[in-house]
Parts: sequence; C-alpha cells; structure tokens
Amino acid sequence: MKLSDAANRLEGQKMFQILAKTQELERKGKDILHFEIGDPDFNTPKSIVNAVYESLRKGETHYTNSSGLLELKVAAAEVTAKSRGFKPNLNQILVTPGANVQLYYALACAVNPGEDVIIPDPGFVSYNSIINFLGINQIKIPLREESEFRLNPDDVEKSITEKTKMIIINSPSNPTGAVMKEEEINRIYKIAEKNDIYLLSDEIYARMIYNDSETQFYSPSKLDNCKERTIIVNGFSKSYAMTGWRLGVVTGPSNIIDKMGLLLETTTSCVSPFIQRAGVEALKGSQYPIFEMVEEFKKRRDIIVKGLNTIRGISCVNPKGAFYAFPNIRETGFSSEKFAEFMLEEAGVAVCPGNYFGKGGEGYVRLCYANSLENINKGIERMAYALKDG
Repeated sequence: MKLSDAANRLEGQKMFQILAKTQELERKGKDILHFEIGDPDFNTPKSIVNAVYESLRKGETHYTNSSGLLELKVAAAEVTAKSRGFKPNLNQILVTPGANVQLYYALACAVNPGEDVIIPDPGFVSYNSIINFLGINQIKIPLREESEFRLNPDDVEKSITEKTKMIIINSPSNPTGAVMKEEEINRIYKIAEKNDIYLLSDEIYARMIYNDSETQFYSPSKLDNCKERTIIVNGFSKSYAMTGWRLGVVTGPSNIIDKMGLLLETTTSCVSPFIQRAGVEALKGSQYPIFEMVEEFKKRRDIIVKGLNTIRGISCVNPKGAFYAFPNIRETGFSSEKFAEFMLEEAGVAVCPGNYFGKGGEGYVRLCYANSLENINKGIERMAYALKDG
C-alpha cells in the first residue's frame, strides 16, 4: 500500500537512530561512550519524583483540562514574570507533552503549505522534519563559525518575502551552544513586526547560560509580552533532567494558543495530571539542584572544549550555553558522517554528524557533554588516539 506524500517526507530525529545503533553494539559487548544525544545524566530531583508519587496516591490518573492544570499554568505565569519581566494571561499558556511537539502545533496552526519559515542552519533537527512534513518551505540562514554561530539579523532580513510567515530562533542553540545578543534578538523581532509575521523563540535551554559569558539570556517576548507575535517554546526536559517525563509549557498570543490547544485536544487529549504535578513542584520547589547542574555543565564544557582543541585536525569555539560542543573537523579529512562512523567503530565514541542539523553543519560534529568528567576525558583520549593512528 502506498503511503501519503507527507509520510514519505518524514525524517525523524537521527540522533535517536544513532542511539539505537549504539545500544545494539552495546548488546554485542562493545564499550560505547555516549555524546550523541542531548539527555542530562542527572536524575530528576527527588522532590519532583515525590510529587508524582503523592499525585498517584491521590488517584490523579484521569482526564484533566486539555489546556493544562490551573496550578501549573499559574506557576508558569509566575516564573515567566520573574525570568522575562511580564506575566502572561492564562489563556496565553498551554501545557504540552514535551517541548518538541510545540513546534509542530505552532507551525501547523500558523503556516500554510507552500508558505515560508526561516530557520537557522545548522539548527535543531525537528525544525526541518516538521516543516517538511507539513509541506512548508524552509528558508535556511547559514550560521558562521567566525561569529560564534549566532543568527545574523541582516541575513534574516534579506530572506524575507511575501510568503514568509514565521522566523524561528533558538538561543541558547542546539546544536552549537550559541547565545544571541540582546540587540540581535531585538532586531529580528523588529523584522518580524515590520512584516507582520510570527517569531518563534525556542528557549528550551534558557536556564543553561554560563556565568562567564558576556551575553546573557534574552527573550523577544519582553517586547510584546507574547500578545502579538512571539511564541515561547519551553519545557522541563533539559533544565530539570526530565527528558523522559515529556512535559512542556508554550506561551504565545491567545488566538494561536487556542488553536494549538484544540490540536493538542484532537491528537493527545491532555497531559497526564500526575506528570503535571511534577511540573508544579519543579517550578515552585527549590531551584538549588538546577543551579548545581548548570555549574557542573560549565565544568564539563571547559574540559571538553579544551580537550577537543588539543586533538589533531579539530578546533572548537567555546559555546556560551546549552550542553553541546560543535567542533570543526574539516582538517581531519573526514566528512561529518564518516567522522562519526569512524569514531564509533574505532574509538567507541558516539557523536552526532553536524550535517544532520542542516547543510551548514557539514564539516562539524556535535558532542553532548551531559556526561561525567571521567567519560569526557576518556572520550577525548580515545578520539585523539584514533585520529593519531587513523
């Protein structure tokens, strides 16, 4: 039987496909060091886990309001007021099963097939996959290593056409760890405002900016309080080590949030109430475990970047946020995919090819340093040894 054209355009997230391959190799006895997928190696804080136990004991295992528990939406609004300087109305907030699906909901509700969406290149793999699935045109803006992979507003402005419906920005960035400057984000907002288009700000790594960075986290939502065009994509996976919980909160103009909520209601019904209780505790409970994680990630970043820059044929700019290093491997003579294959087979080190994130990622690989210092040091040693003999 023939599948739909949309189904044949699906690509998925290839880093999960690498993970599946590495797990198969591990079952065969191969020792693998994992740097391929963005999953914190910390456990979810105990207070969050206990909140779910309590919710389950109370019998919160039934349907709930499809837009989210009132307590979670109120907590999210209060955190937004502290972190971004405005308190959204509750009808601007939607609780979702993770942040990734927010991209699908937003694109499906804001952009028609054949219209244009501007995305960074390299950029998060789901942008490409979802846009292709929906039959939308993707306009890719190259990110340059010499400007630390920050999105250039001039390049964005040159790419605007009458078909452009949305600009996607991601700061801190996956895969590069780049953090955009306030003035750059403000300029892109003005471009969106001038052309009356949506600005989707992927802020899943907002809490992961290192205190030695001259650039601080900044959200375009400060300019319109998410009432006109800004949509904030956010969730609990990275900051709270809750990747498996699948919980997110999206904030935006009430009209599109309403439609996104109907799409969620149609496809998912609602997010499990006991999972939402975890989100309430995450936002209202102690933030100390989060600060500890960020400090540890900073130490790991410093070690992995220093180590990568000692390996023949590899150079790496210092990422300002998230937990990814994006080294240039062109001088090794490998393509991105061949480098990843070589490291997996010869060194037992799993990395993600840069071209998985777009054509602009060719000549680079992504390493997630949400791993122990011991494994990071071991991975650098293995990579250096493999290239020495390779």
